[in-house]
Amino acid sequence: MLDVIIKNGTIVDGSGKPMYRGDVGIREGVITDIGDLHNEHAEIEIDATKKYIAPGFIDVNNHSDTYWRIFIDPALESLLYQGVTTIIGGNCGSSLAPLANHSVIKSIQKWTDMKNVSFNWLSMKEFLAEVEQKKIALNFATLVGHGTLRRGLVGDEVRDISPAEMKVMKKMLTQAMKEGALGFSTGLVYTHAKLASSREIAELAEIVKKYNGVYTTHIRGEAHELIRAVEEAIRVAQITGVRLQISHLKVMGKKNWPLMEEALNLIETARTSGIDVHFDVYPYTSTGSVLYILLPDWVTEGGRNMMLSRLKDSEIRKRVIKEMKASEYDYSKITISISALDKALNRKKITEIAEAQGKSVEDTIIDVLIASEGRVVTMMEVLSGKNVDKGVINPFSIVSSNGSGYDIKHRETGEVVHPRNFGSFPRVLADYVRERGVVGWEEAIRKMSGLPAEKFNIEKRGILAEGNFADVVVFDPKKIQDLATIENPYQYSQGIDWVLVNGRPAIKNGKILEERSGVVLRRKSSLFEF
Repeated sequence: MLDVIIKNGTIVDGSGKPMYRGDVGIREGVITDIGDLHNEHAEIEIDATKKYIAPGFIDVNNHSDTYWRIFIDPALESLLYQGVTTIIGGNCGSSLAPLANHSVIKSIQKWTDMKNVSFNWLSMKEFLAEVEQKKIALNFATLVGHGTLRRGLVGDEVRDISPAEMKVMKKMLTQAMKEGALGFSTGLVYTHAKLASSREIAELAEIVKKYNGVYTTHIRGEAHELIRAVEEAIRVAQITGVRLQISHLKVMGKKNWPLMEEALNLIETARTSGIDVHFDVYPYTSTGSVLYILLPDWVTEGGRNMMLSRLKDSEIRKRVIKEMKASEYDYSKITISISALDKALNRKKITEIAEAQGKSVEDTIIDVLIASEGRVVTMMEVLSGKNVDKGVINPFSIVSSNGSGYDIKHRETGEVVHPRNFGSFPRVLADYVRERGVVGWEEAIRKMSGLPAEKFNIEKRGILAEGNFADVVVFDPKKIQDLATIENPYQYSQGIDWVLVNGRPAIKNGKILEERSGVVLRRKSSLFEF
């Protein structure tokens, strides 16, 4: 007898092949049968008439780790309601392990009260064991963050790495890969990584290549610097042979929007020359970013405390304001979403706050940063809808959220999170596939399952096939829909009837269950490693 049978459905298997009618049988967390199972019986029988059966979605660019959601709220409901069954953390240069010392964790607190977190690890092995103890609702894997390695050695100093420190970084990365990390990530746009040379990155990427991992990068610039930044990422992959994933590819600022075409051409050209490069994309025109990104680079050198002391200096402040006035940011597009200040500021546009206080926008940004000790996250409506479309439709893109898992009760904190945390995957299926028909069902689901599993070497997941683990989504193609908006992000997506994680139901008839069946996924070791 089977544990679960999903009957009478249309199977979209995640490979990109045409959909077909069939049943899926599951025993002990594994798909054992696909075909005509109408004579079979199971403990749980799911009628998928007029529904699609797909592999659970894999979110390759997720931040539920560095936003501490996997510890504070391991149910991760907003992700499950999107059909996500696996997340990859450690993105954009920031991972929770390995740590050179305990003080490194201060650099990745991300607005969370650490009193809520039991923090007791240094190595990747210890960290992954701690996540296992949490019994999270979906599968979790991680990359090693370059910023986490680097800041463990240089602290708040902004400088080149010494040969001795480079040796330590390489050793830590090697050990973390052996202990199960899927690869290595950089966040080259952030102050502490800006000084890292391409050579530093390439030396670390060589280790990742040796262990057949992936190098993912939040590239050095996403505005006028985009083309140089994409070229740098491709050059690292070309030199080292590492598999490359460009994180949340986008172009910020209207005058830079035409650069998207050139960036996509670079990626396609690289692929024709044999470089294994993909990129991920989330289907929204607003970005989520820290407020201090609006300051000139030199102001943030040396970390948050140095930044704040500069901003409090009246002479330096004048220079900062002068440089900000010459920048390309359209401040009317920037809204505060999360801050350490009065929650009344959340949802307010920077320009509205400035007007209410009778100050310039630049003065207001500096005041807000000082008052909040630098802890402010914003939403910026700075992307082109046509460019987002080009990204989603491109054959080399993977759909991701670039978000975290939340429940709707999080609304009570007053934080205004990005709607991508609640809606990314259903939004692509509802808008791009059902409504506009610019991507087919099979291709869209491949971008969410089979392709990310292949890219990140996640074995026996991402495709509905006999012998693979039973991460499965059953959804109604006519009803699947994102509901989260910028104004009201705390709305679960609808149309997903069942989600199975490792063969156990996590969502049943559209309702979340208490059971949490996620596992920690580790990079599979090769016999040829040395």
